[in-house]
Amino acid sequence: MSTNSSSNASADGKPTGRAVRTALVIGGGIAGPVVATALLKAGIEAVVHEAYPQLDEGIGGSLALAPNGVAALDVIGAGDAVRAISLPIARAVMSVGAKTVALPGLEGVEPLQLIRRGDLHRVLHDRAADAGVVFEYGKRLVDAQEGPDGVTAHFTDGTTATAHVLIGADGVRSTVRTLIDADAPSAGYTGLLSFQGYVPGDLLPDLEPGIMTFAFGAQAYYLYWKQADGRITWGANLPSKQYLSLTEARQTPTEEWLRQLRETYADDTPGELLARNTDPETFAVNGAIHIMPPIPHWHRGRMVLIGDAVHAPSNSTGQGASLAIESGIQLARCLRDLPDATSAFAAYEQVRRERVEKITKRGARTNRTKTPGPIGRKVMQVTMPVFFRLLNFEKSLGWEQRYRIDWDARVEAEAKAAG
Repeated sequence: MSTNSSSNASADGKPTGRAVRTALVIGGGIAGPVVATALLKAGIEAVVHEAYPQLDEGIGGSLALAPNGVAALDVIGAGDAVRAISLPIARAVMSVGAKTVALPGLEGVEPLQLIRRGDLHRVLHDRAADAGVVFEYGKRLVDAQEGPDGVTAHFTDGTTATAHVLIGADGVRSTVRTLIDADAPSAGYTGLLSFQGYVPGDLLPDLEPGIMTFAFGAQAYYLYWKQADGRITWGANLPSKQYLSLTEARQTPTEEWLRQLRETYADDTPGELLARNTDPETFAVNGAIHIMPPIPHWHRGRMVLIGDAVHAPSNSTGQGASLAIESGIQLARCLRDLPDATSAFAAYEQVRRERVEKITKRGARTNRTKTPGPIGRKVMQVTMPVFFRLLNFEKSLGWEQRYRIDWDARVEAEAKAAG
C-alpha cells in the first residue's frame, strides 16, 4: 500500500473529508484482523502485515472470550462464527483441596466462550478476508519512518509499505512499541509457565460439559473442563523462577515437562490423574504467562499500539483477547470520527487506558493467589465459602462483562467523558 495524502479525494475523485484513509496493520493474530476489518467498515483501507510465512492455526492452547469480547466481535460480523466453534462455559467452580465452591455469575449475559487460539485466528482472518482486507505474510517489521504525508514500514525481506498510519498489533514483544518509545517497558513475567493437555472423558465420568473448575493444588494452580466431544481439557500454571519464552520452553522435551507436572500435581485430586494420563502427542507447551505494565506512550506521530502490544493482562482475567478485540474496534471508530491521526489516537487512549489498566491490576492480584503455599491453602479453604457468599459479583465484574461498543455513535462524547 502506498499513499499520497496531498489530495483528500477518493478513487472516484470525490472529497472524503478524512485525513486518514489508509493504514498498515502490523500483526495478524487477534487484534490485527479485527482492527483491519473495523477500519474497512469505517471506510479506511487497511493491509495486515504478518511476520509468520502463513496463517498459524496451531499456535497456543485455548482461551476464553468474555461476553464483552464476543459482543465486540458482533460489530464486525464475526460473533456468530466464533460462537459456532466455541464451548460455552455455563458455570464455574473453585476447588481448594477437598473444598469446592460454585462461583457466582452475572444475570443476563451470555457465557464465556472457550475456543482454541488457532481456531480464533482462522475465524478472524476469514472474516477480514471476506470483508476485503489484504494479508501479506513473511513481513517482519524492522523499522518505520514517518514523513509529512504518511509512514513507511521496512521489513526484513527488503520490502516497504506506506500508509497514512501504522498500527502495532504485534503482541507482547512488539517492535512497534519500541519504535514509538525506545524506553518503553517490556512485558512482565508472572512467574508462571503455561501448559495444556487432553485426557479421556471417562477419567472423570461425572464431570459435565460446560463447567470449568479452577483448582488450587498443593504446589500449583490448574484448571479443567470437559469438551462437547467428551474429552477433558486441562491447563497447568507451573511456577518457575526462570523465564522461558514459547521457543525456549519448547526446547525442553515434552516428556520432561510432563514428568515435572506429574511430580508437581502428585498430591492433588484430580490433578494427579490429569497429569498422569496426558498423552505427550496432544500436550501443548505455551511458555511464559505475561502481564503488561502500564505503557507511558500508546502512540507517537502516525504510529499507535493495540492489543497485547500495549495492554496484556494475565490469563487470570479471562479478558486478554476480549480487550484486544475491543481496542481494535474503538481505534477504528476514533479514526473514522476525528479529523487527523493525532486527535484520533489521543481519543482512543482516553477511551481505553483506564479500563484496560484496571482489569490488568485485577489480574495481577489474582496471580498472587495461584501459589498460596500450605498455610495459605488452609486459610482459603476456610474463608472461600464466606468470601463468595458475600461477594457482589455485579459490582466487581459487571462493569467488565456488560461493556458494549456502540459502533454507530460518534466517539467524541465518549472520549470527552473518559478524559
